[in-house]
Amino acid sequence: MGISPVAAYQALLAGSVGSKNAIGETLVKAAPLMLTGLSFAVAFRCGLVNIGGEGQLYMGALAATCAGVFVKGLPTAIHLPLAVAAGFSGGGLWGLIPGWLKTRFGANEIITTVMLNYVAIYFVSYLVTGPLKAPPGSSPHTEPVAASAVLPRILPGTRLHLGFIVAVAAVVFYYVFLWKTREGFELRVVGQNPGAARYAGMRPASSMMLAMFVAGGMAGVAGAGEILGIQQRLMQAFSPGYGFDGIAVALLGLTTPAGIALAAVLFGILRSGGNMMQMMVGVPIALINVIQALVILMVVAQIASRPGGRERLRTLLRQTWKGLAAGTRPAQGGGPRG
Repeated sequence: MGISPVAAYQALLAGSVGSKNAIGETLVKAAPLMLTGLSFAVAFRCGLVNIGGEGQLYMGALAATCAGVFVKGLPTAIHLPLAVAAGFSGGGLWGLIPGWLKTRFGANEIITTVMLNYVAIYFVSYLVTGPLKAPPGSSPHTEPVAASAVLPRILPGTRLHLGFIVAVAAVVFYYVFLWKTREGFELRVVGQNPGAARYAGMRPASSMMLAMFVAGGMAGVAGAGEILGIQQRLMQAFSPGYGFDGIAVALLGLTTPAGIALAAVLFGILRSGGNMMQMMVGVPIALINVIQALVILMVVAQIASRPGGRERLRTLLRQTWKGLAAGTRPAQGGGPRG
């Protein structure tokens, strides 16, 4: 391409950490990635592969929007937590569907979560172009949420909002829930060996349902943060694929709390700096996807070098391939991305 790598990386850093506004944008992008990464990690710890973070994010955004638009007359101290809780519930209930199909009929959760991504994205697209479309006008979006449901900015002069603090709190919750509570312990045991868990008197089906609800709720909060903190109204294709990138974030962070937080910030740096790199030196932003892929490959190689790592990777890749073979990644705007 004839472009200096040094100049490209300088632009990348300038766009991600070179100023207060750049840091704010990096953290704005890291917050939903942190939450969708946790979404995949919670299910993964229970032996499930949740590919449906994108659909759960959309349903969480829909529920938060309804709470923010149609609930009126409440003070911020009540309305804002209510809208965030609605986002968690919306995503959690959407996550319960594949959990129930898994425990009731043995349906492969990878296939069902992938399919439900389509359903959620097309359902939101239908609502914002029809029943929930803000009159008048031709733009497909809802009315803005009430001011009392908007996440306040926490860094003046930037778009960084309270949703980032919520994402950090979710990381703490993830650690406390999985390693400090009985339910979290059972969930991890089920993920390690369902047969042994059943022999010990645990109920794998209940743990799987709980894991999928919490996983969906995490992604739902990510969607709520995007609406209540950034967009302030629901529209088509508002997510650039946070639900899918969260899978890479969780794998890169080895599904650990600190690892997921750091991986989300790294991906936030790449996303935020990639735009500047394209504008300043003309490097295609697609190169960011190549860098992300190389990082994941290095992590995979590290896991494979550990005892038993190859078998774990072989199982994960086999399950993931089955799910991806059942459907392609939904595109922004609702169409197949191919």
